[in-house]
Amino acid sequence: MTVKSKQLTIAIQGVPGSFHHQVAQQYFGEDIAVGGYHTFEEVAKSVGNETADFAVMAIENSIAGAILPNYDIIDRHGLYVFDEYYLPISHNLLTWPGQKIEDIHEVRSHPMAILQCKVFFAKYPHITLVDDVDTAYVAKVIADGQKLGVGAIASPKAADFYGLEILAGNIQTVQNNFTRFILLQKEKPVLKEIPTKVSLKITIHNQKGGLAKLLTLMSEHDLDLTKIQSIPVINKPWEYAFFIDTLIGDYDRYQEAIELINESFGVVKIFGEYQNRKG
Repeated sequence: MTVKSKQLTIAIQGVPGSFHHQVAQQYFGEDIAVGGYHTFEEVAKSVGNETADFAVMAIENSIAGAILPNYDIIDRHGLYVFDEYYLPISHNLLTWPGQKIEDIHEVRSHPMAILQCKVFFAKYPHITLVDDVDTAYVAKVIADGQKLGVGAIASPKAADFYGLEILAGNIQTVQNNFTRFILLQKEKPVLKEIPTKVSLKITIHNQKGGLAKLLTLMSEHDLDLTKIQSIPVINKPWEYAFFIDTLIGDYDRYQEAIELINESFGVVKIFGEYQNRKG
């Protein structure tokens, strides 16, 4: 008798046909159950309460920048990053079939998708751009209602999934457009190989030159910062926490740097140590 292995459940923000859905299938395979949620907060909760095995979460885009609230969500829910995935983003204008661009008076999508396509829509001042919760969700609403005069900015996958027409393809301002996604789990990952990248939260004590000391120490220990974002520490005026992604030049020197930061002028929380997937 053959025992069938358990089907993985992957939490994503959005609905089938979204970029998160695309990453989930490309990373974990086609044979997965996908749990779609309206917000990233709900995505994190589903992993924390073990409704989902893992989560896929967008964290930054090469054009629009970092999604800062997602760092805070990961922190508050105590989740761990075990890998990253870079997806080339193709934005497309999707509509119910049989229309021309002159027929479209409103286009809806996620704010980041709209931001990445502003130059294209500047050529069509008769179209009103409206923020919505998700790229593929708008495509689903158009398909469910067979809506005329309304378009969505979404992926080719969403067009196929919901039977919509691509009225204009690759409408993003910068063609070399990537979104970085992180893969999340509840338990601390067991390292199978020496990591080359780490995501950290470092809270600096309220002292003169704290940030300068931190950056100098990290540079001296062969740590190459790829992202740094700051947020104020609640109830501690003038103290700041920094969410940092950094490449690891030498793992032993990296560990030494973490010890020195904890001992001297800050508190370090490690979200995850993993492989750098950027080519």
